[in-house]
Formats: sequence, structure tokens, C-alpha cells
Amino acid sequence: MKDATLPTGVLLQTRDARGVVTLALNRPQAFNALNEALLAALQEALDRLAADDTVRVVVLAAQGKAFCAGHDLKEMRAAPSLAYYEKLFGQCSQMMLAIRRLPVPVIARVQGMATAAGCQLVAMCDLAVAADSARFATSGVNYGLFCATPAVALSRNLGRKAAFEMLVTGDFITAQQAQAQGLINRAVPDDQLDAEVEQLIHSMLAKPRVALAMGKALFYRQLEAGVEAAYADAQQTMACNMMDPAALEGVQAFIEKRPPRF
Repeated sequence: MKDATLPTGVLLQTRDARGVVTLALNRPQAFNALNEALLAALQEALDRLAADDTVRVVVLAAQGKAFCAGHDLKEMRAAPSLAYYEKLFGQCSQMMLAIRRLPVPVIARVQGMATAAGCQLVAMCDLAVAADSARFATSGVNYGLFCATPAVALSRNLGRKAAFEMLVTGDFITAQQAQAQGLINRAVPDDQLDAEVEQLIHSMLAKPRVALAMGKALFYRQLEAGVEAAYADAQQTMACNMMDPAALEGVQAFIEKRPPRF
């Protein structure tokens, strides 16, 4: 049973009894372009979820035919100024970083196109499952605007040459190409998209929340560090994790050859 906590507006939120929260972009008529209102709604929702220790997994989805067409170019062009653009891109960057800082896994559920900041949104999620019909591009360069902020996320998912090719050509790649290049985890037939997302959710719900939270934080910290600093951080994290009751129970269950009681 799902509880619709944000029933109207540019962002829909549902939550089930397991602590799985779905945030759905709700501007289908605009291909879910990220206008200021949607960015603010996402930020508010992510901040609230970050403080809720009953949340286990977050799914980022979208209404309509497209996942997200990036920034709302009409809104961006209405009153151009450097100060406005600095504020807008700062707002977007903070929202993207809030996904990374959320202490639970975030899964992008992708249908249709994900372009520019929409492609960035997929790249910033911890996991991504896409329908076979999905398409991805950093298309800003086609309009004279290099996708600089999407490049940060893209270059941390794909190999350098694959990321740079997307950024300088603006060409679309298929879901199968996106999977092969590391932008998404799985590409599945359109009618199996929800089942595939659920499979990932089911697997993660079987693990202790504290282990996933500690692991996610460490995973991203160590990526930005040199190898020696990464190992120092990782060994400390593992030692602290090992002292958690869930880990002690899990190891004891392994020794006793029984399922753990988390």
C-alpha cells in the first residue's frame, strides 16, 4: 500500500510500507524539464528524506513519455543575466549533490529521453535502470552551450573518451550503449522496467540500512581521493562497520550457517 505524500505539483512522491520512496518528475507536457520550481521541489524532498531514518531506498522516476529534457530553456531565456545563470546552475548543482549525499541508494528509473541535465540526473543517481527505448544525450552543444555541469557527472560514470564524445557531439546513445559505457546498470524491455527496478530494491532491502549508508558515503569519498588516502578511509569505515550490531550478527550467522536476523 502506497501513501501519496505529495499528491500534486511538479513533483509527485509516494512511499510504501517498506520505506521505498518514489519521487516522480511531473511536468510531462514539458518533457519534465528542470525549471526552478521542480529544482526547488526536488531539493526540499531530498533534504527531508535525508533526515528520515525510516527511508530505505529512493526511486527517481518521471511521468509521461520522457524522463527529463534537461533545463527549461524557455525559462532560462526569459531574463538572461550572469547573476541569474550563476544562481540557477548553483541551485541545480546543490540538488544533484543532495542525491549523492542521501544516505540510502537512489535508483533512476528511465523511460524515453534523458538529455543534458536530465542525463546528468541519471549519472548522479547511484543506480540506473532504463527501458530499451530510452535515449541519452548531452545535447546542449547543439545549441551553442557546452554541457559543463553534466560533464562532471558524466565523466565520473563513463570512460573519458566516451564521455567527451557525448559532450562534443551532442549525439544520442541508446540504452544498450549507455549500459555498455557505464551510464546505467541495466537496459530492459519497456514492459519489464518496473520489475527490474523492483528486483534491485528487493536485493537492497535485504541488507542492513547502516551498512548501505556507510558504504555509499565511503564509496564516493574514496573515488575522489588518492589510493593511499582511499585505503586509510576504507579501513576505518570497515572497522566501524564491523562494530555495528548488524555486521556482528551477520558474521555470526555466517559462522553458524544460518540466515542473519537483521
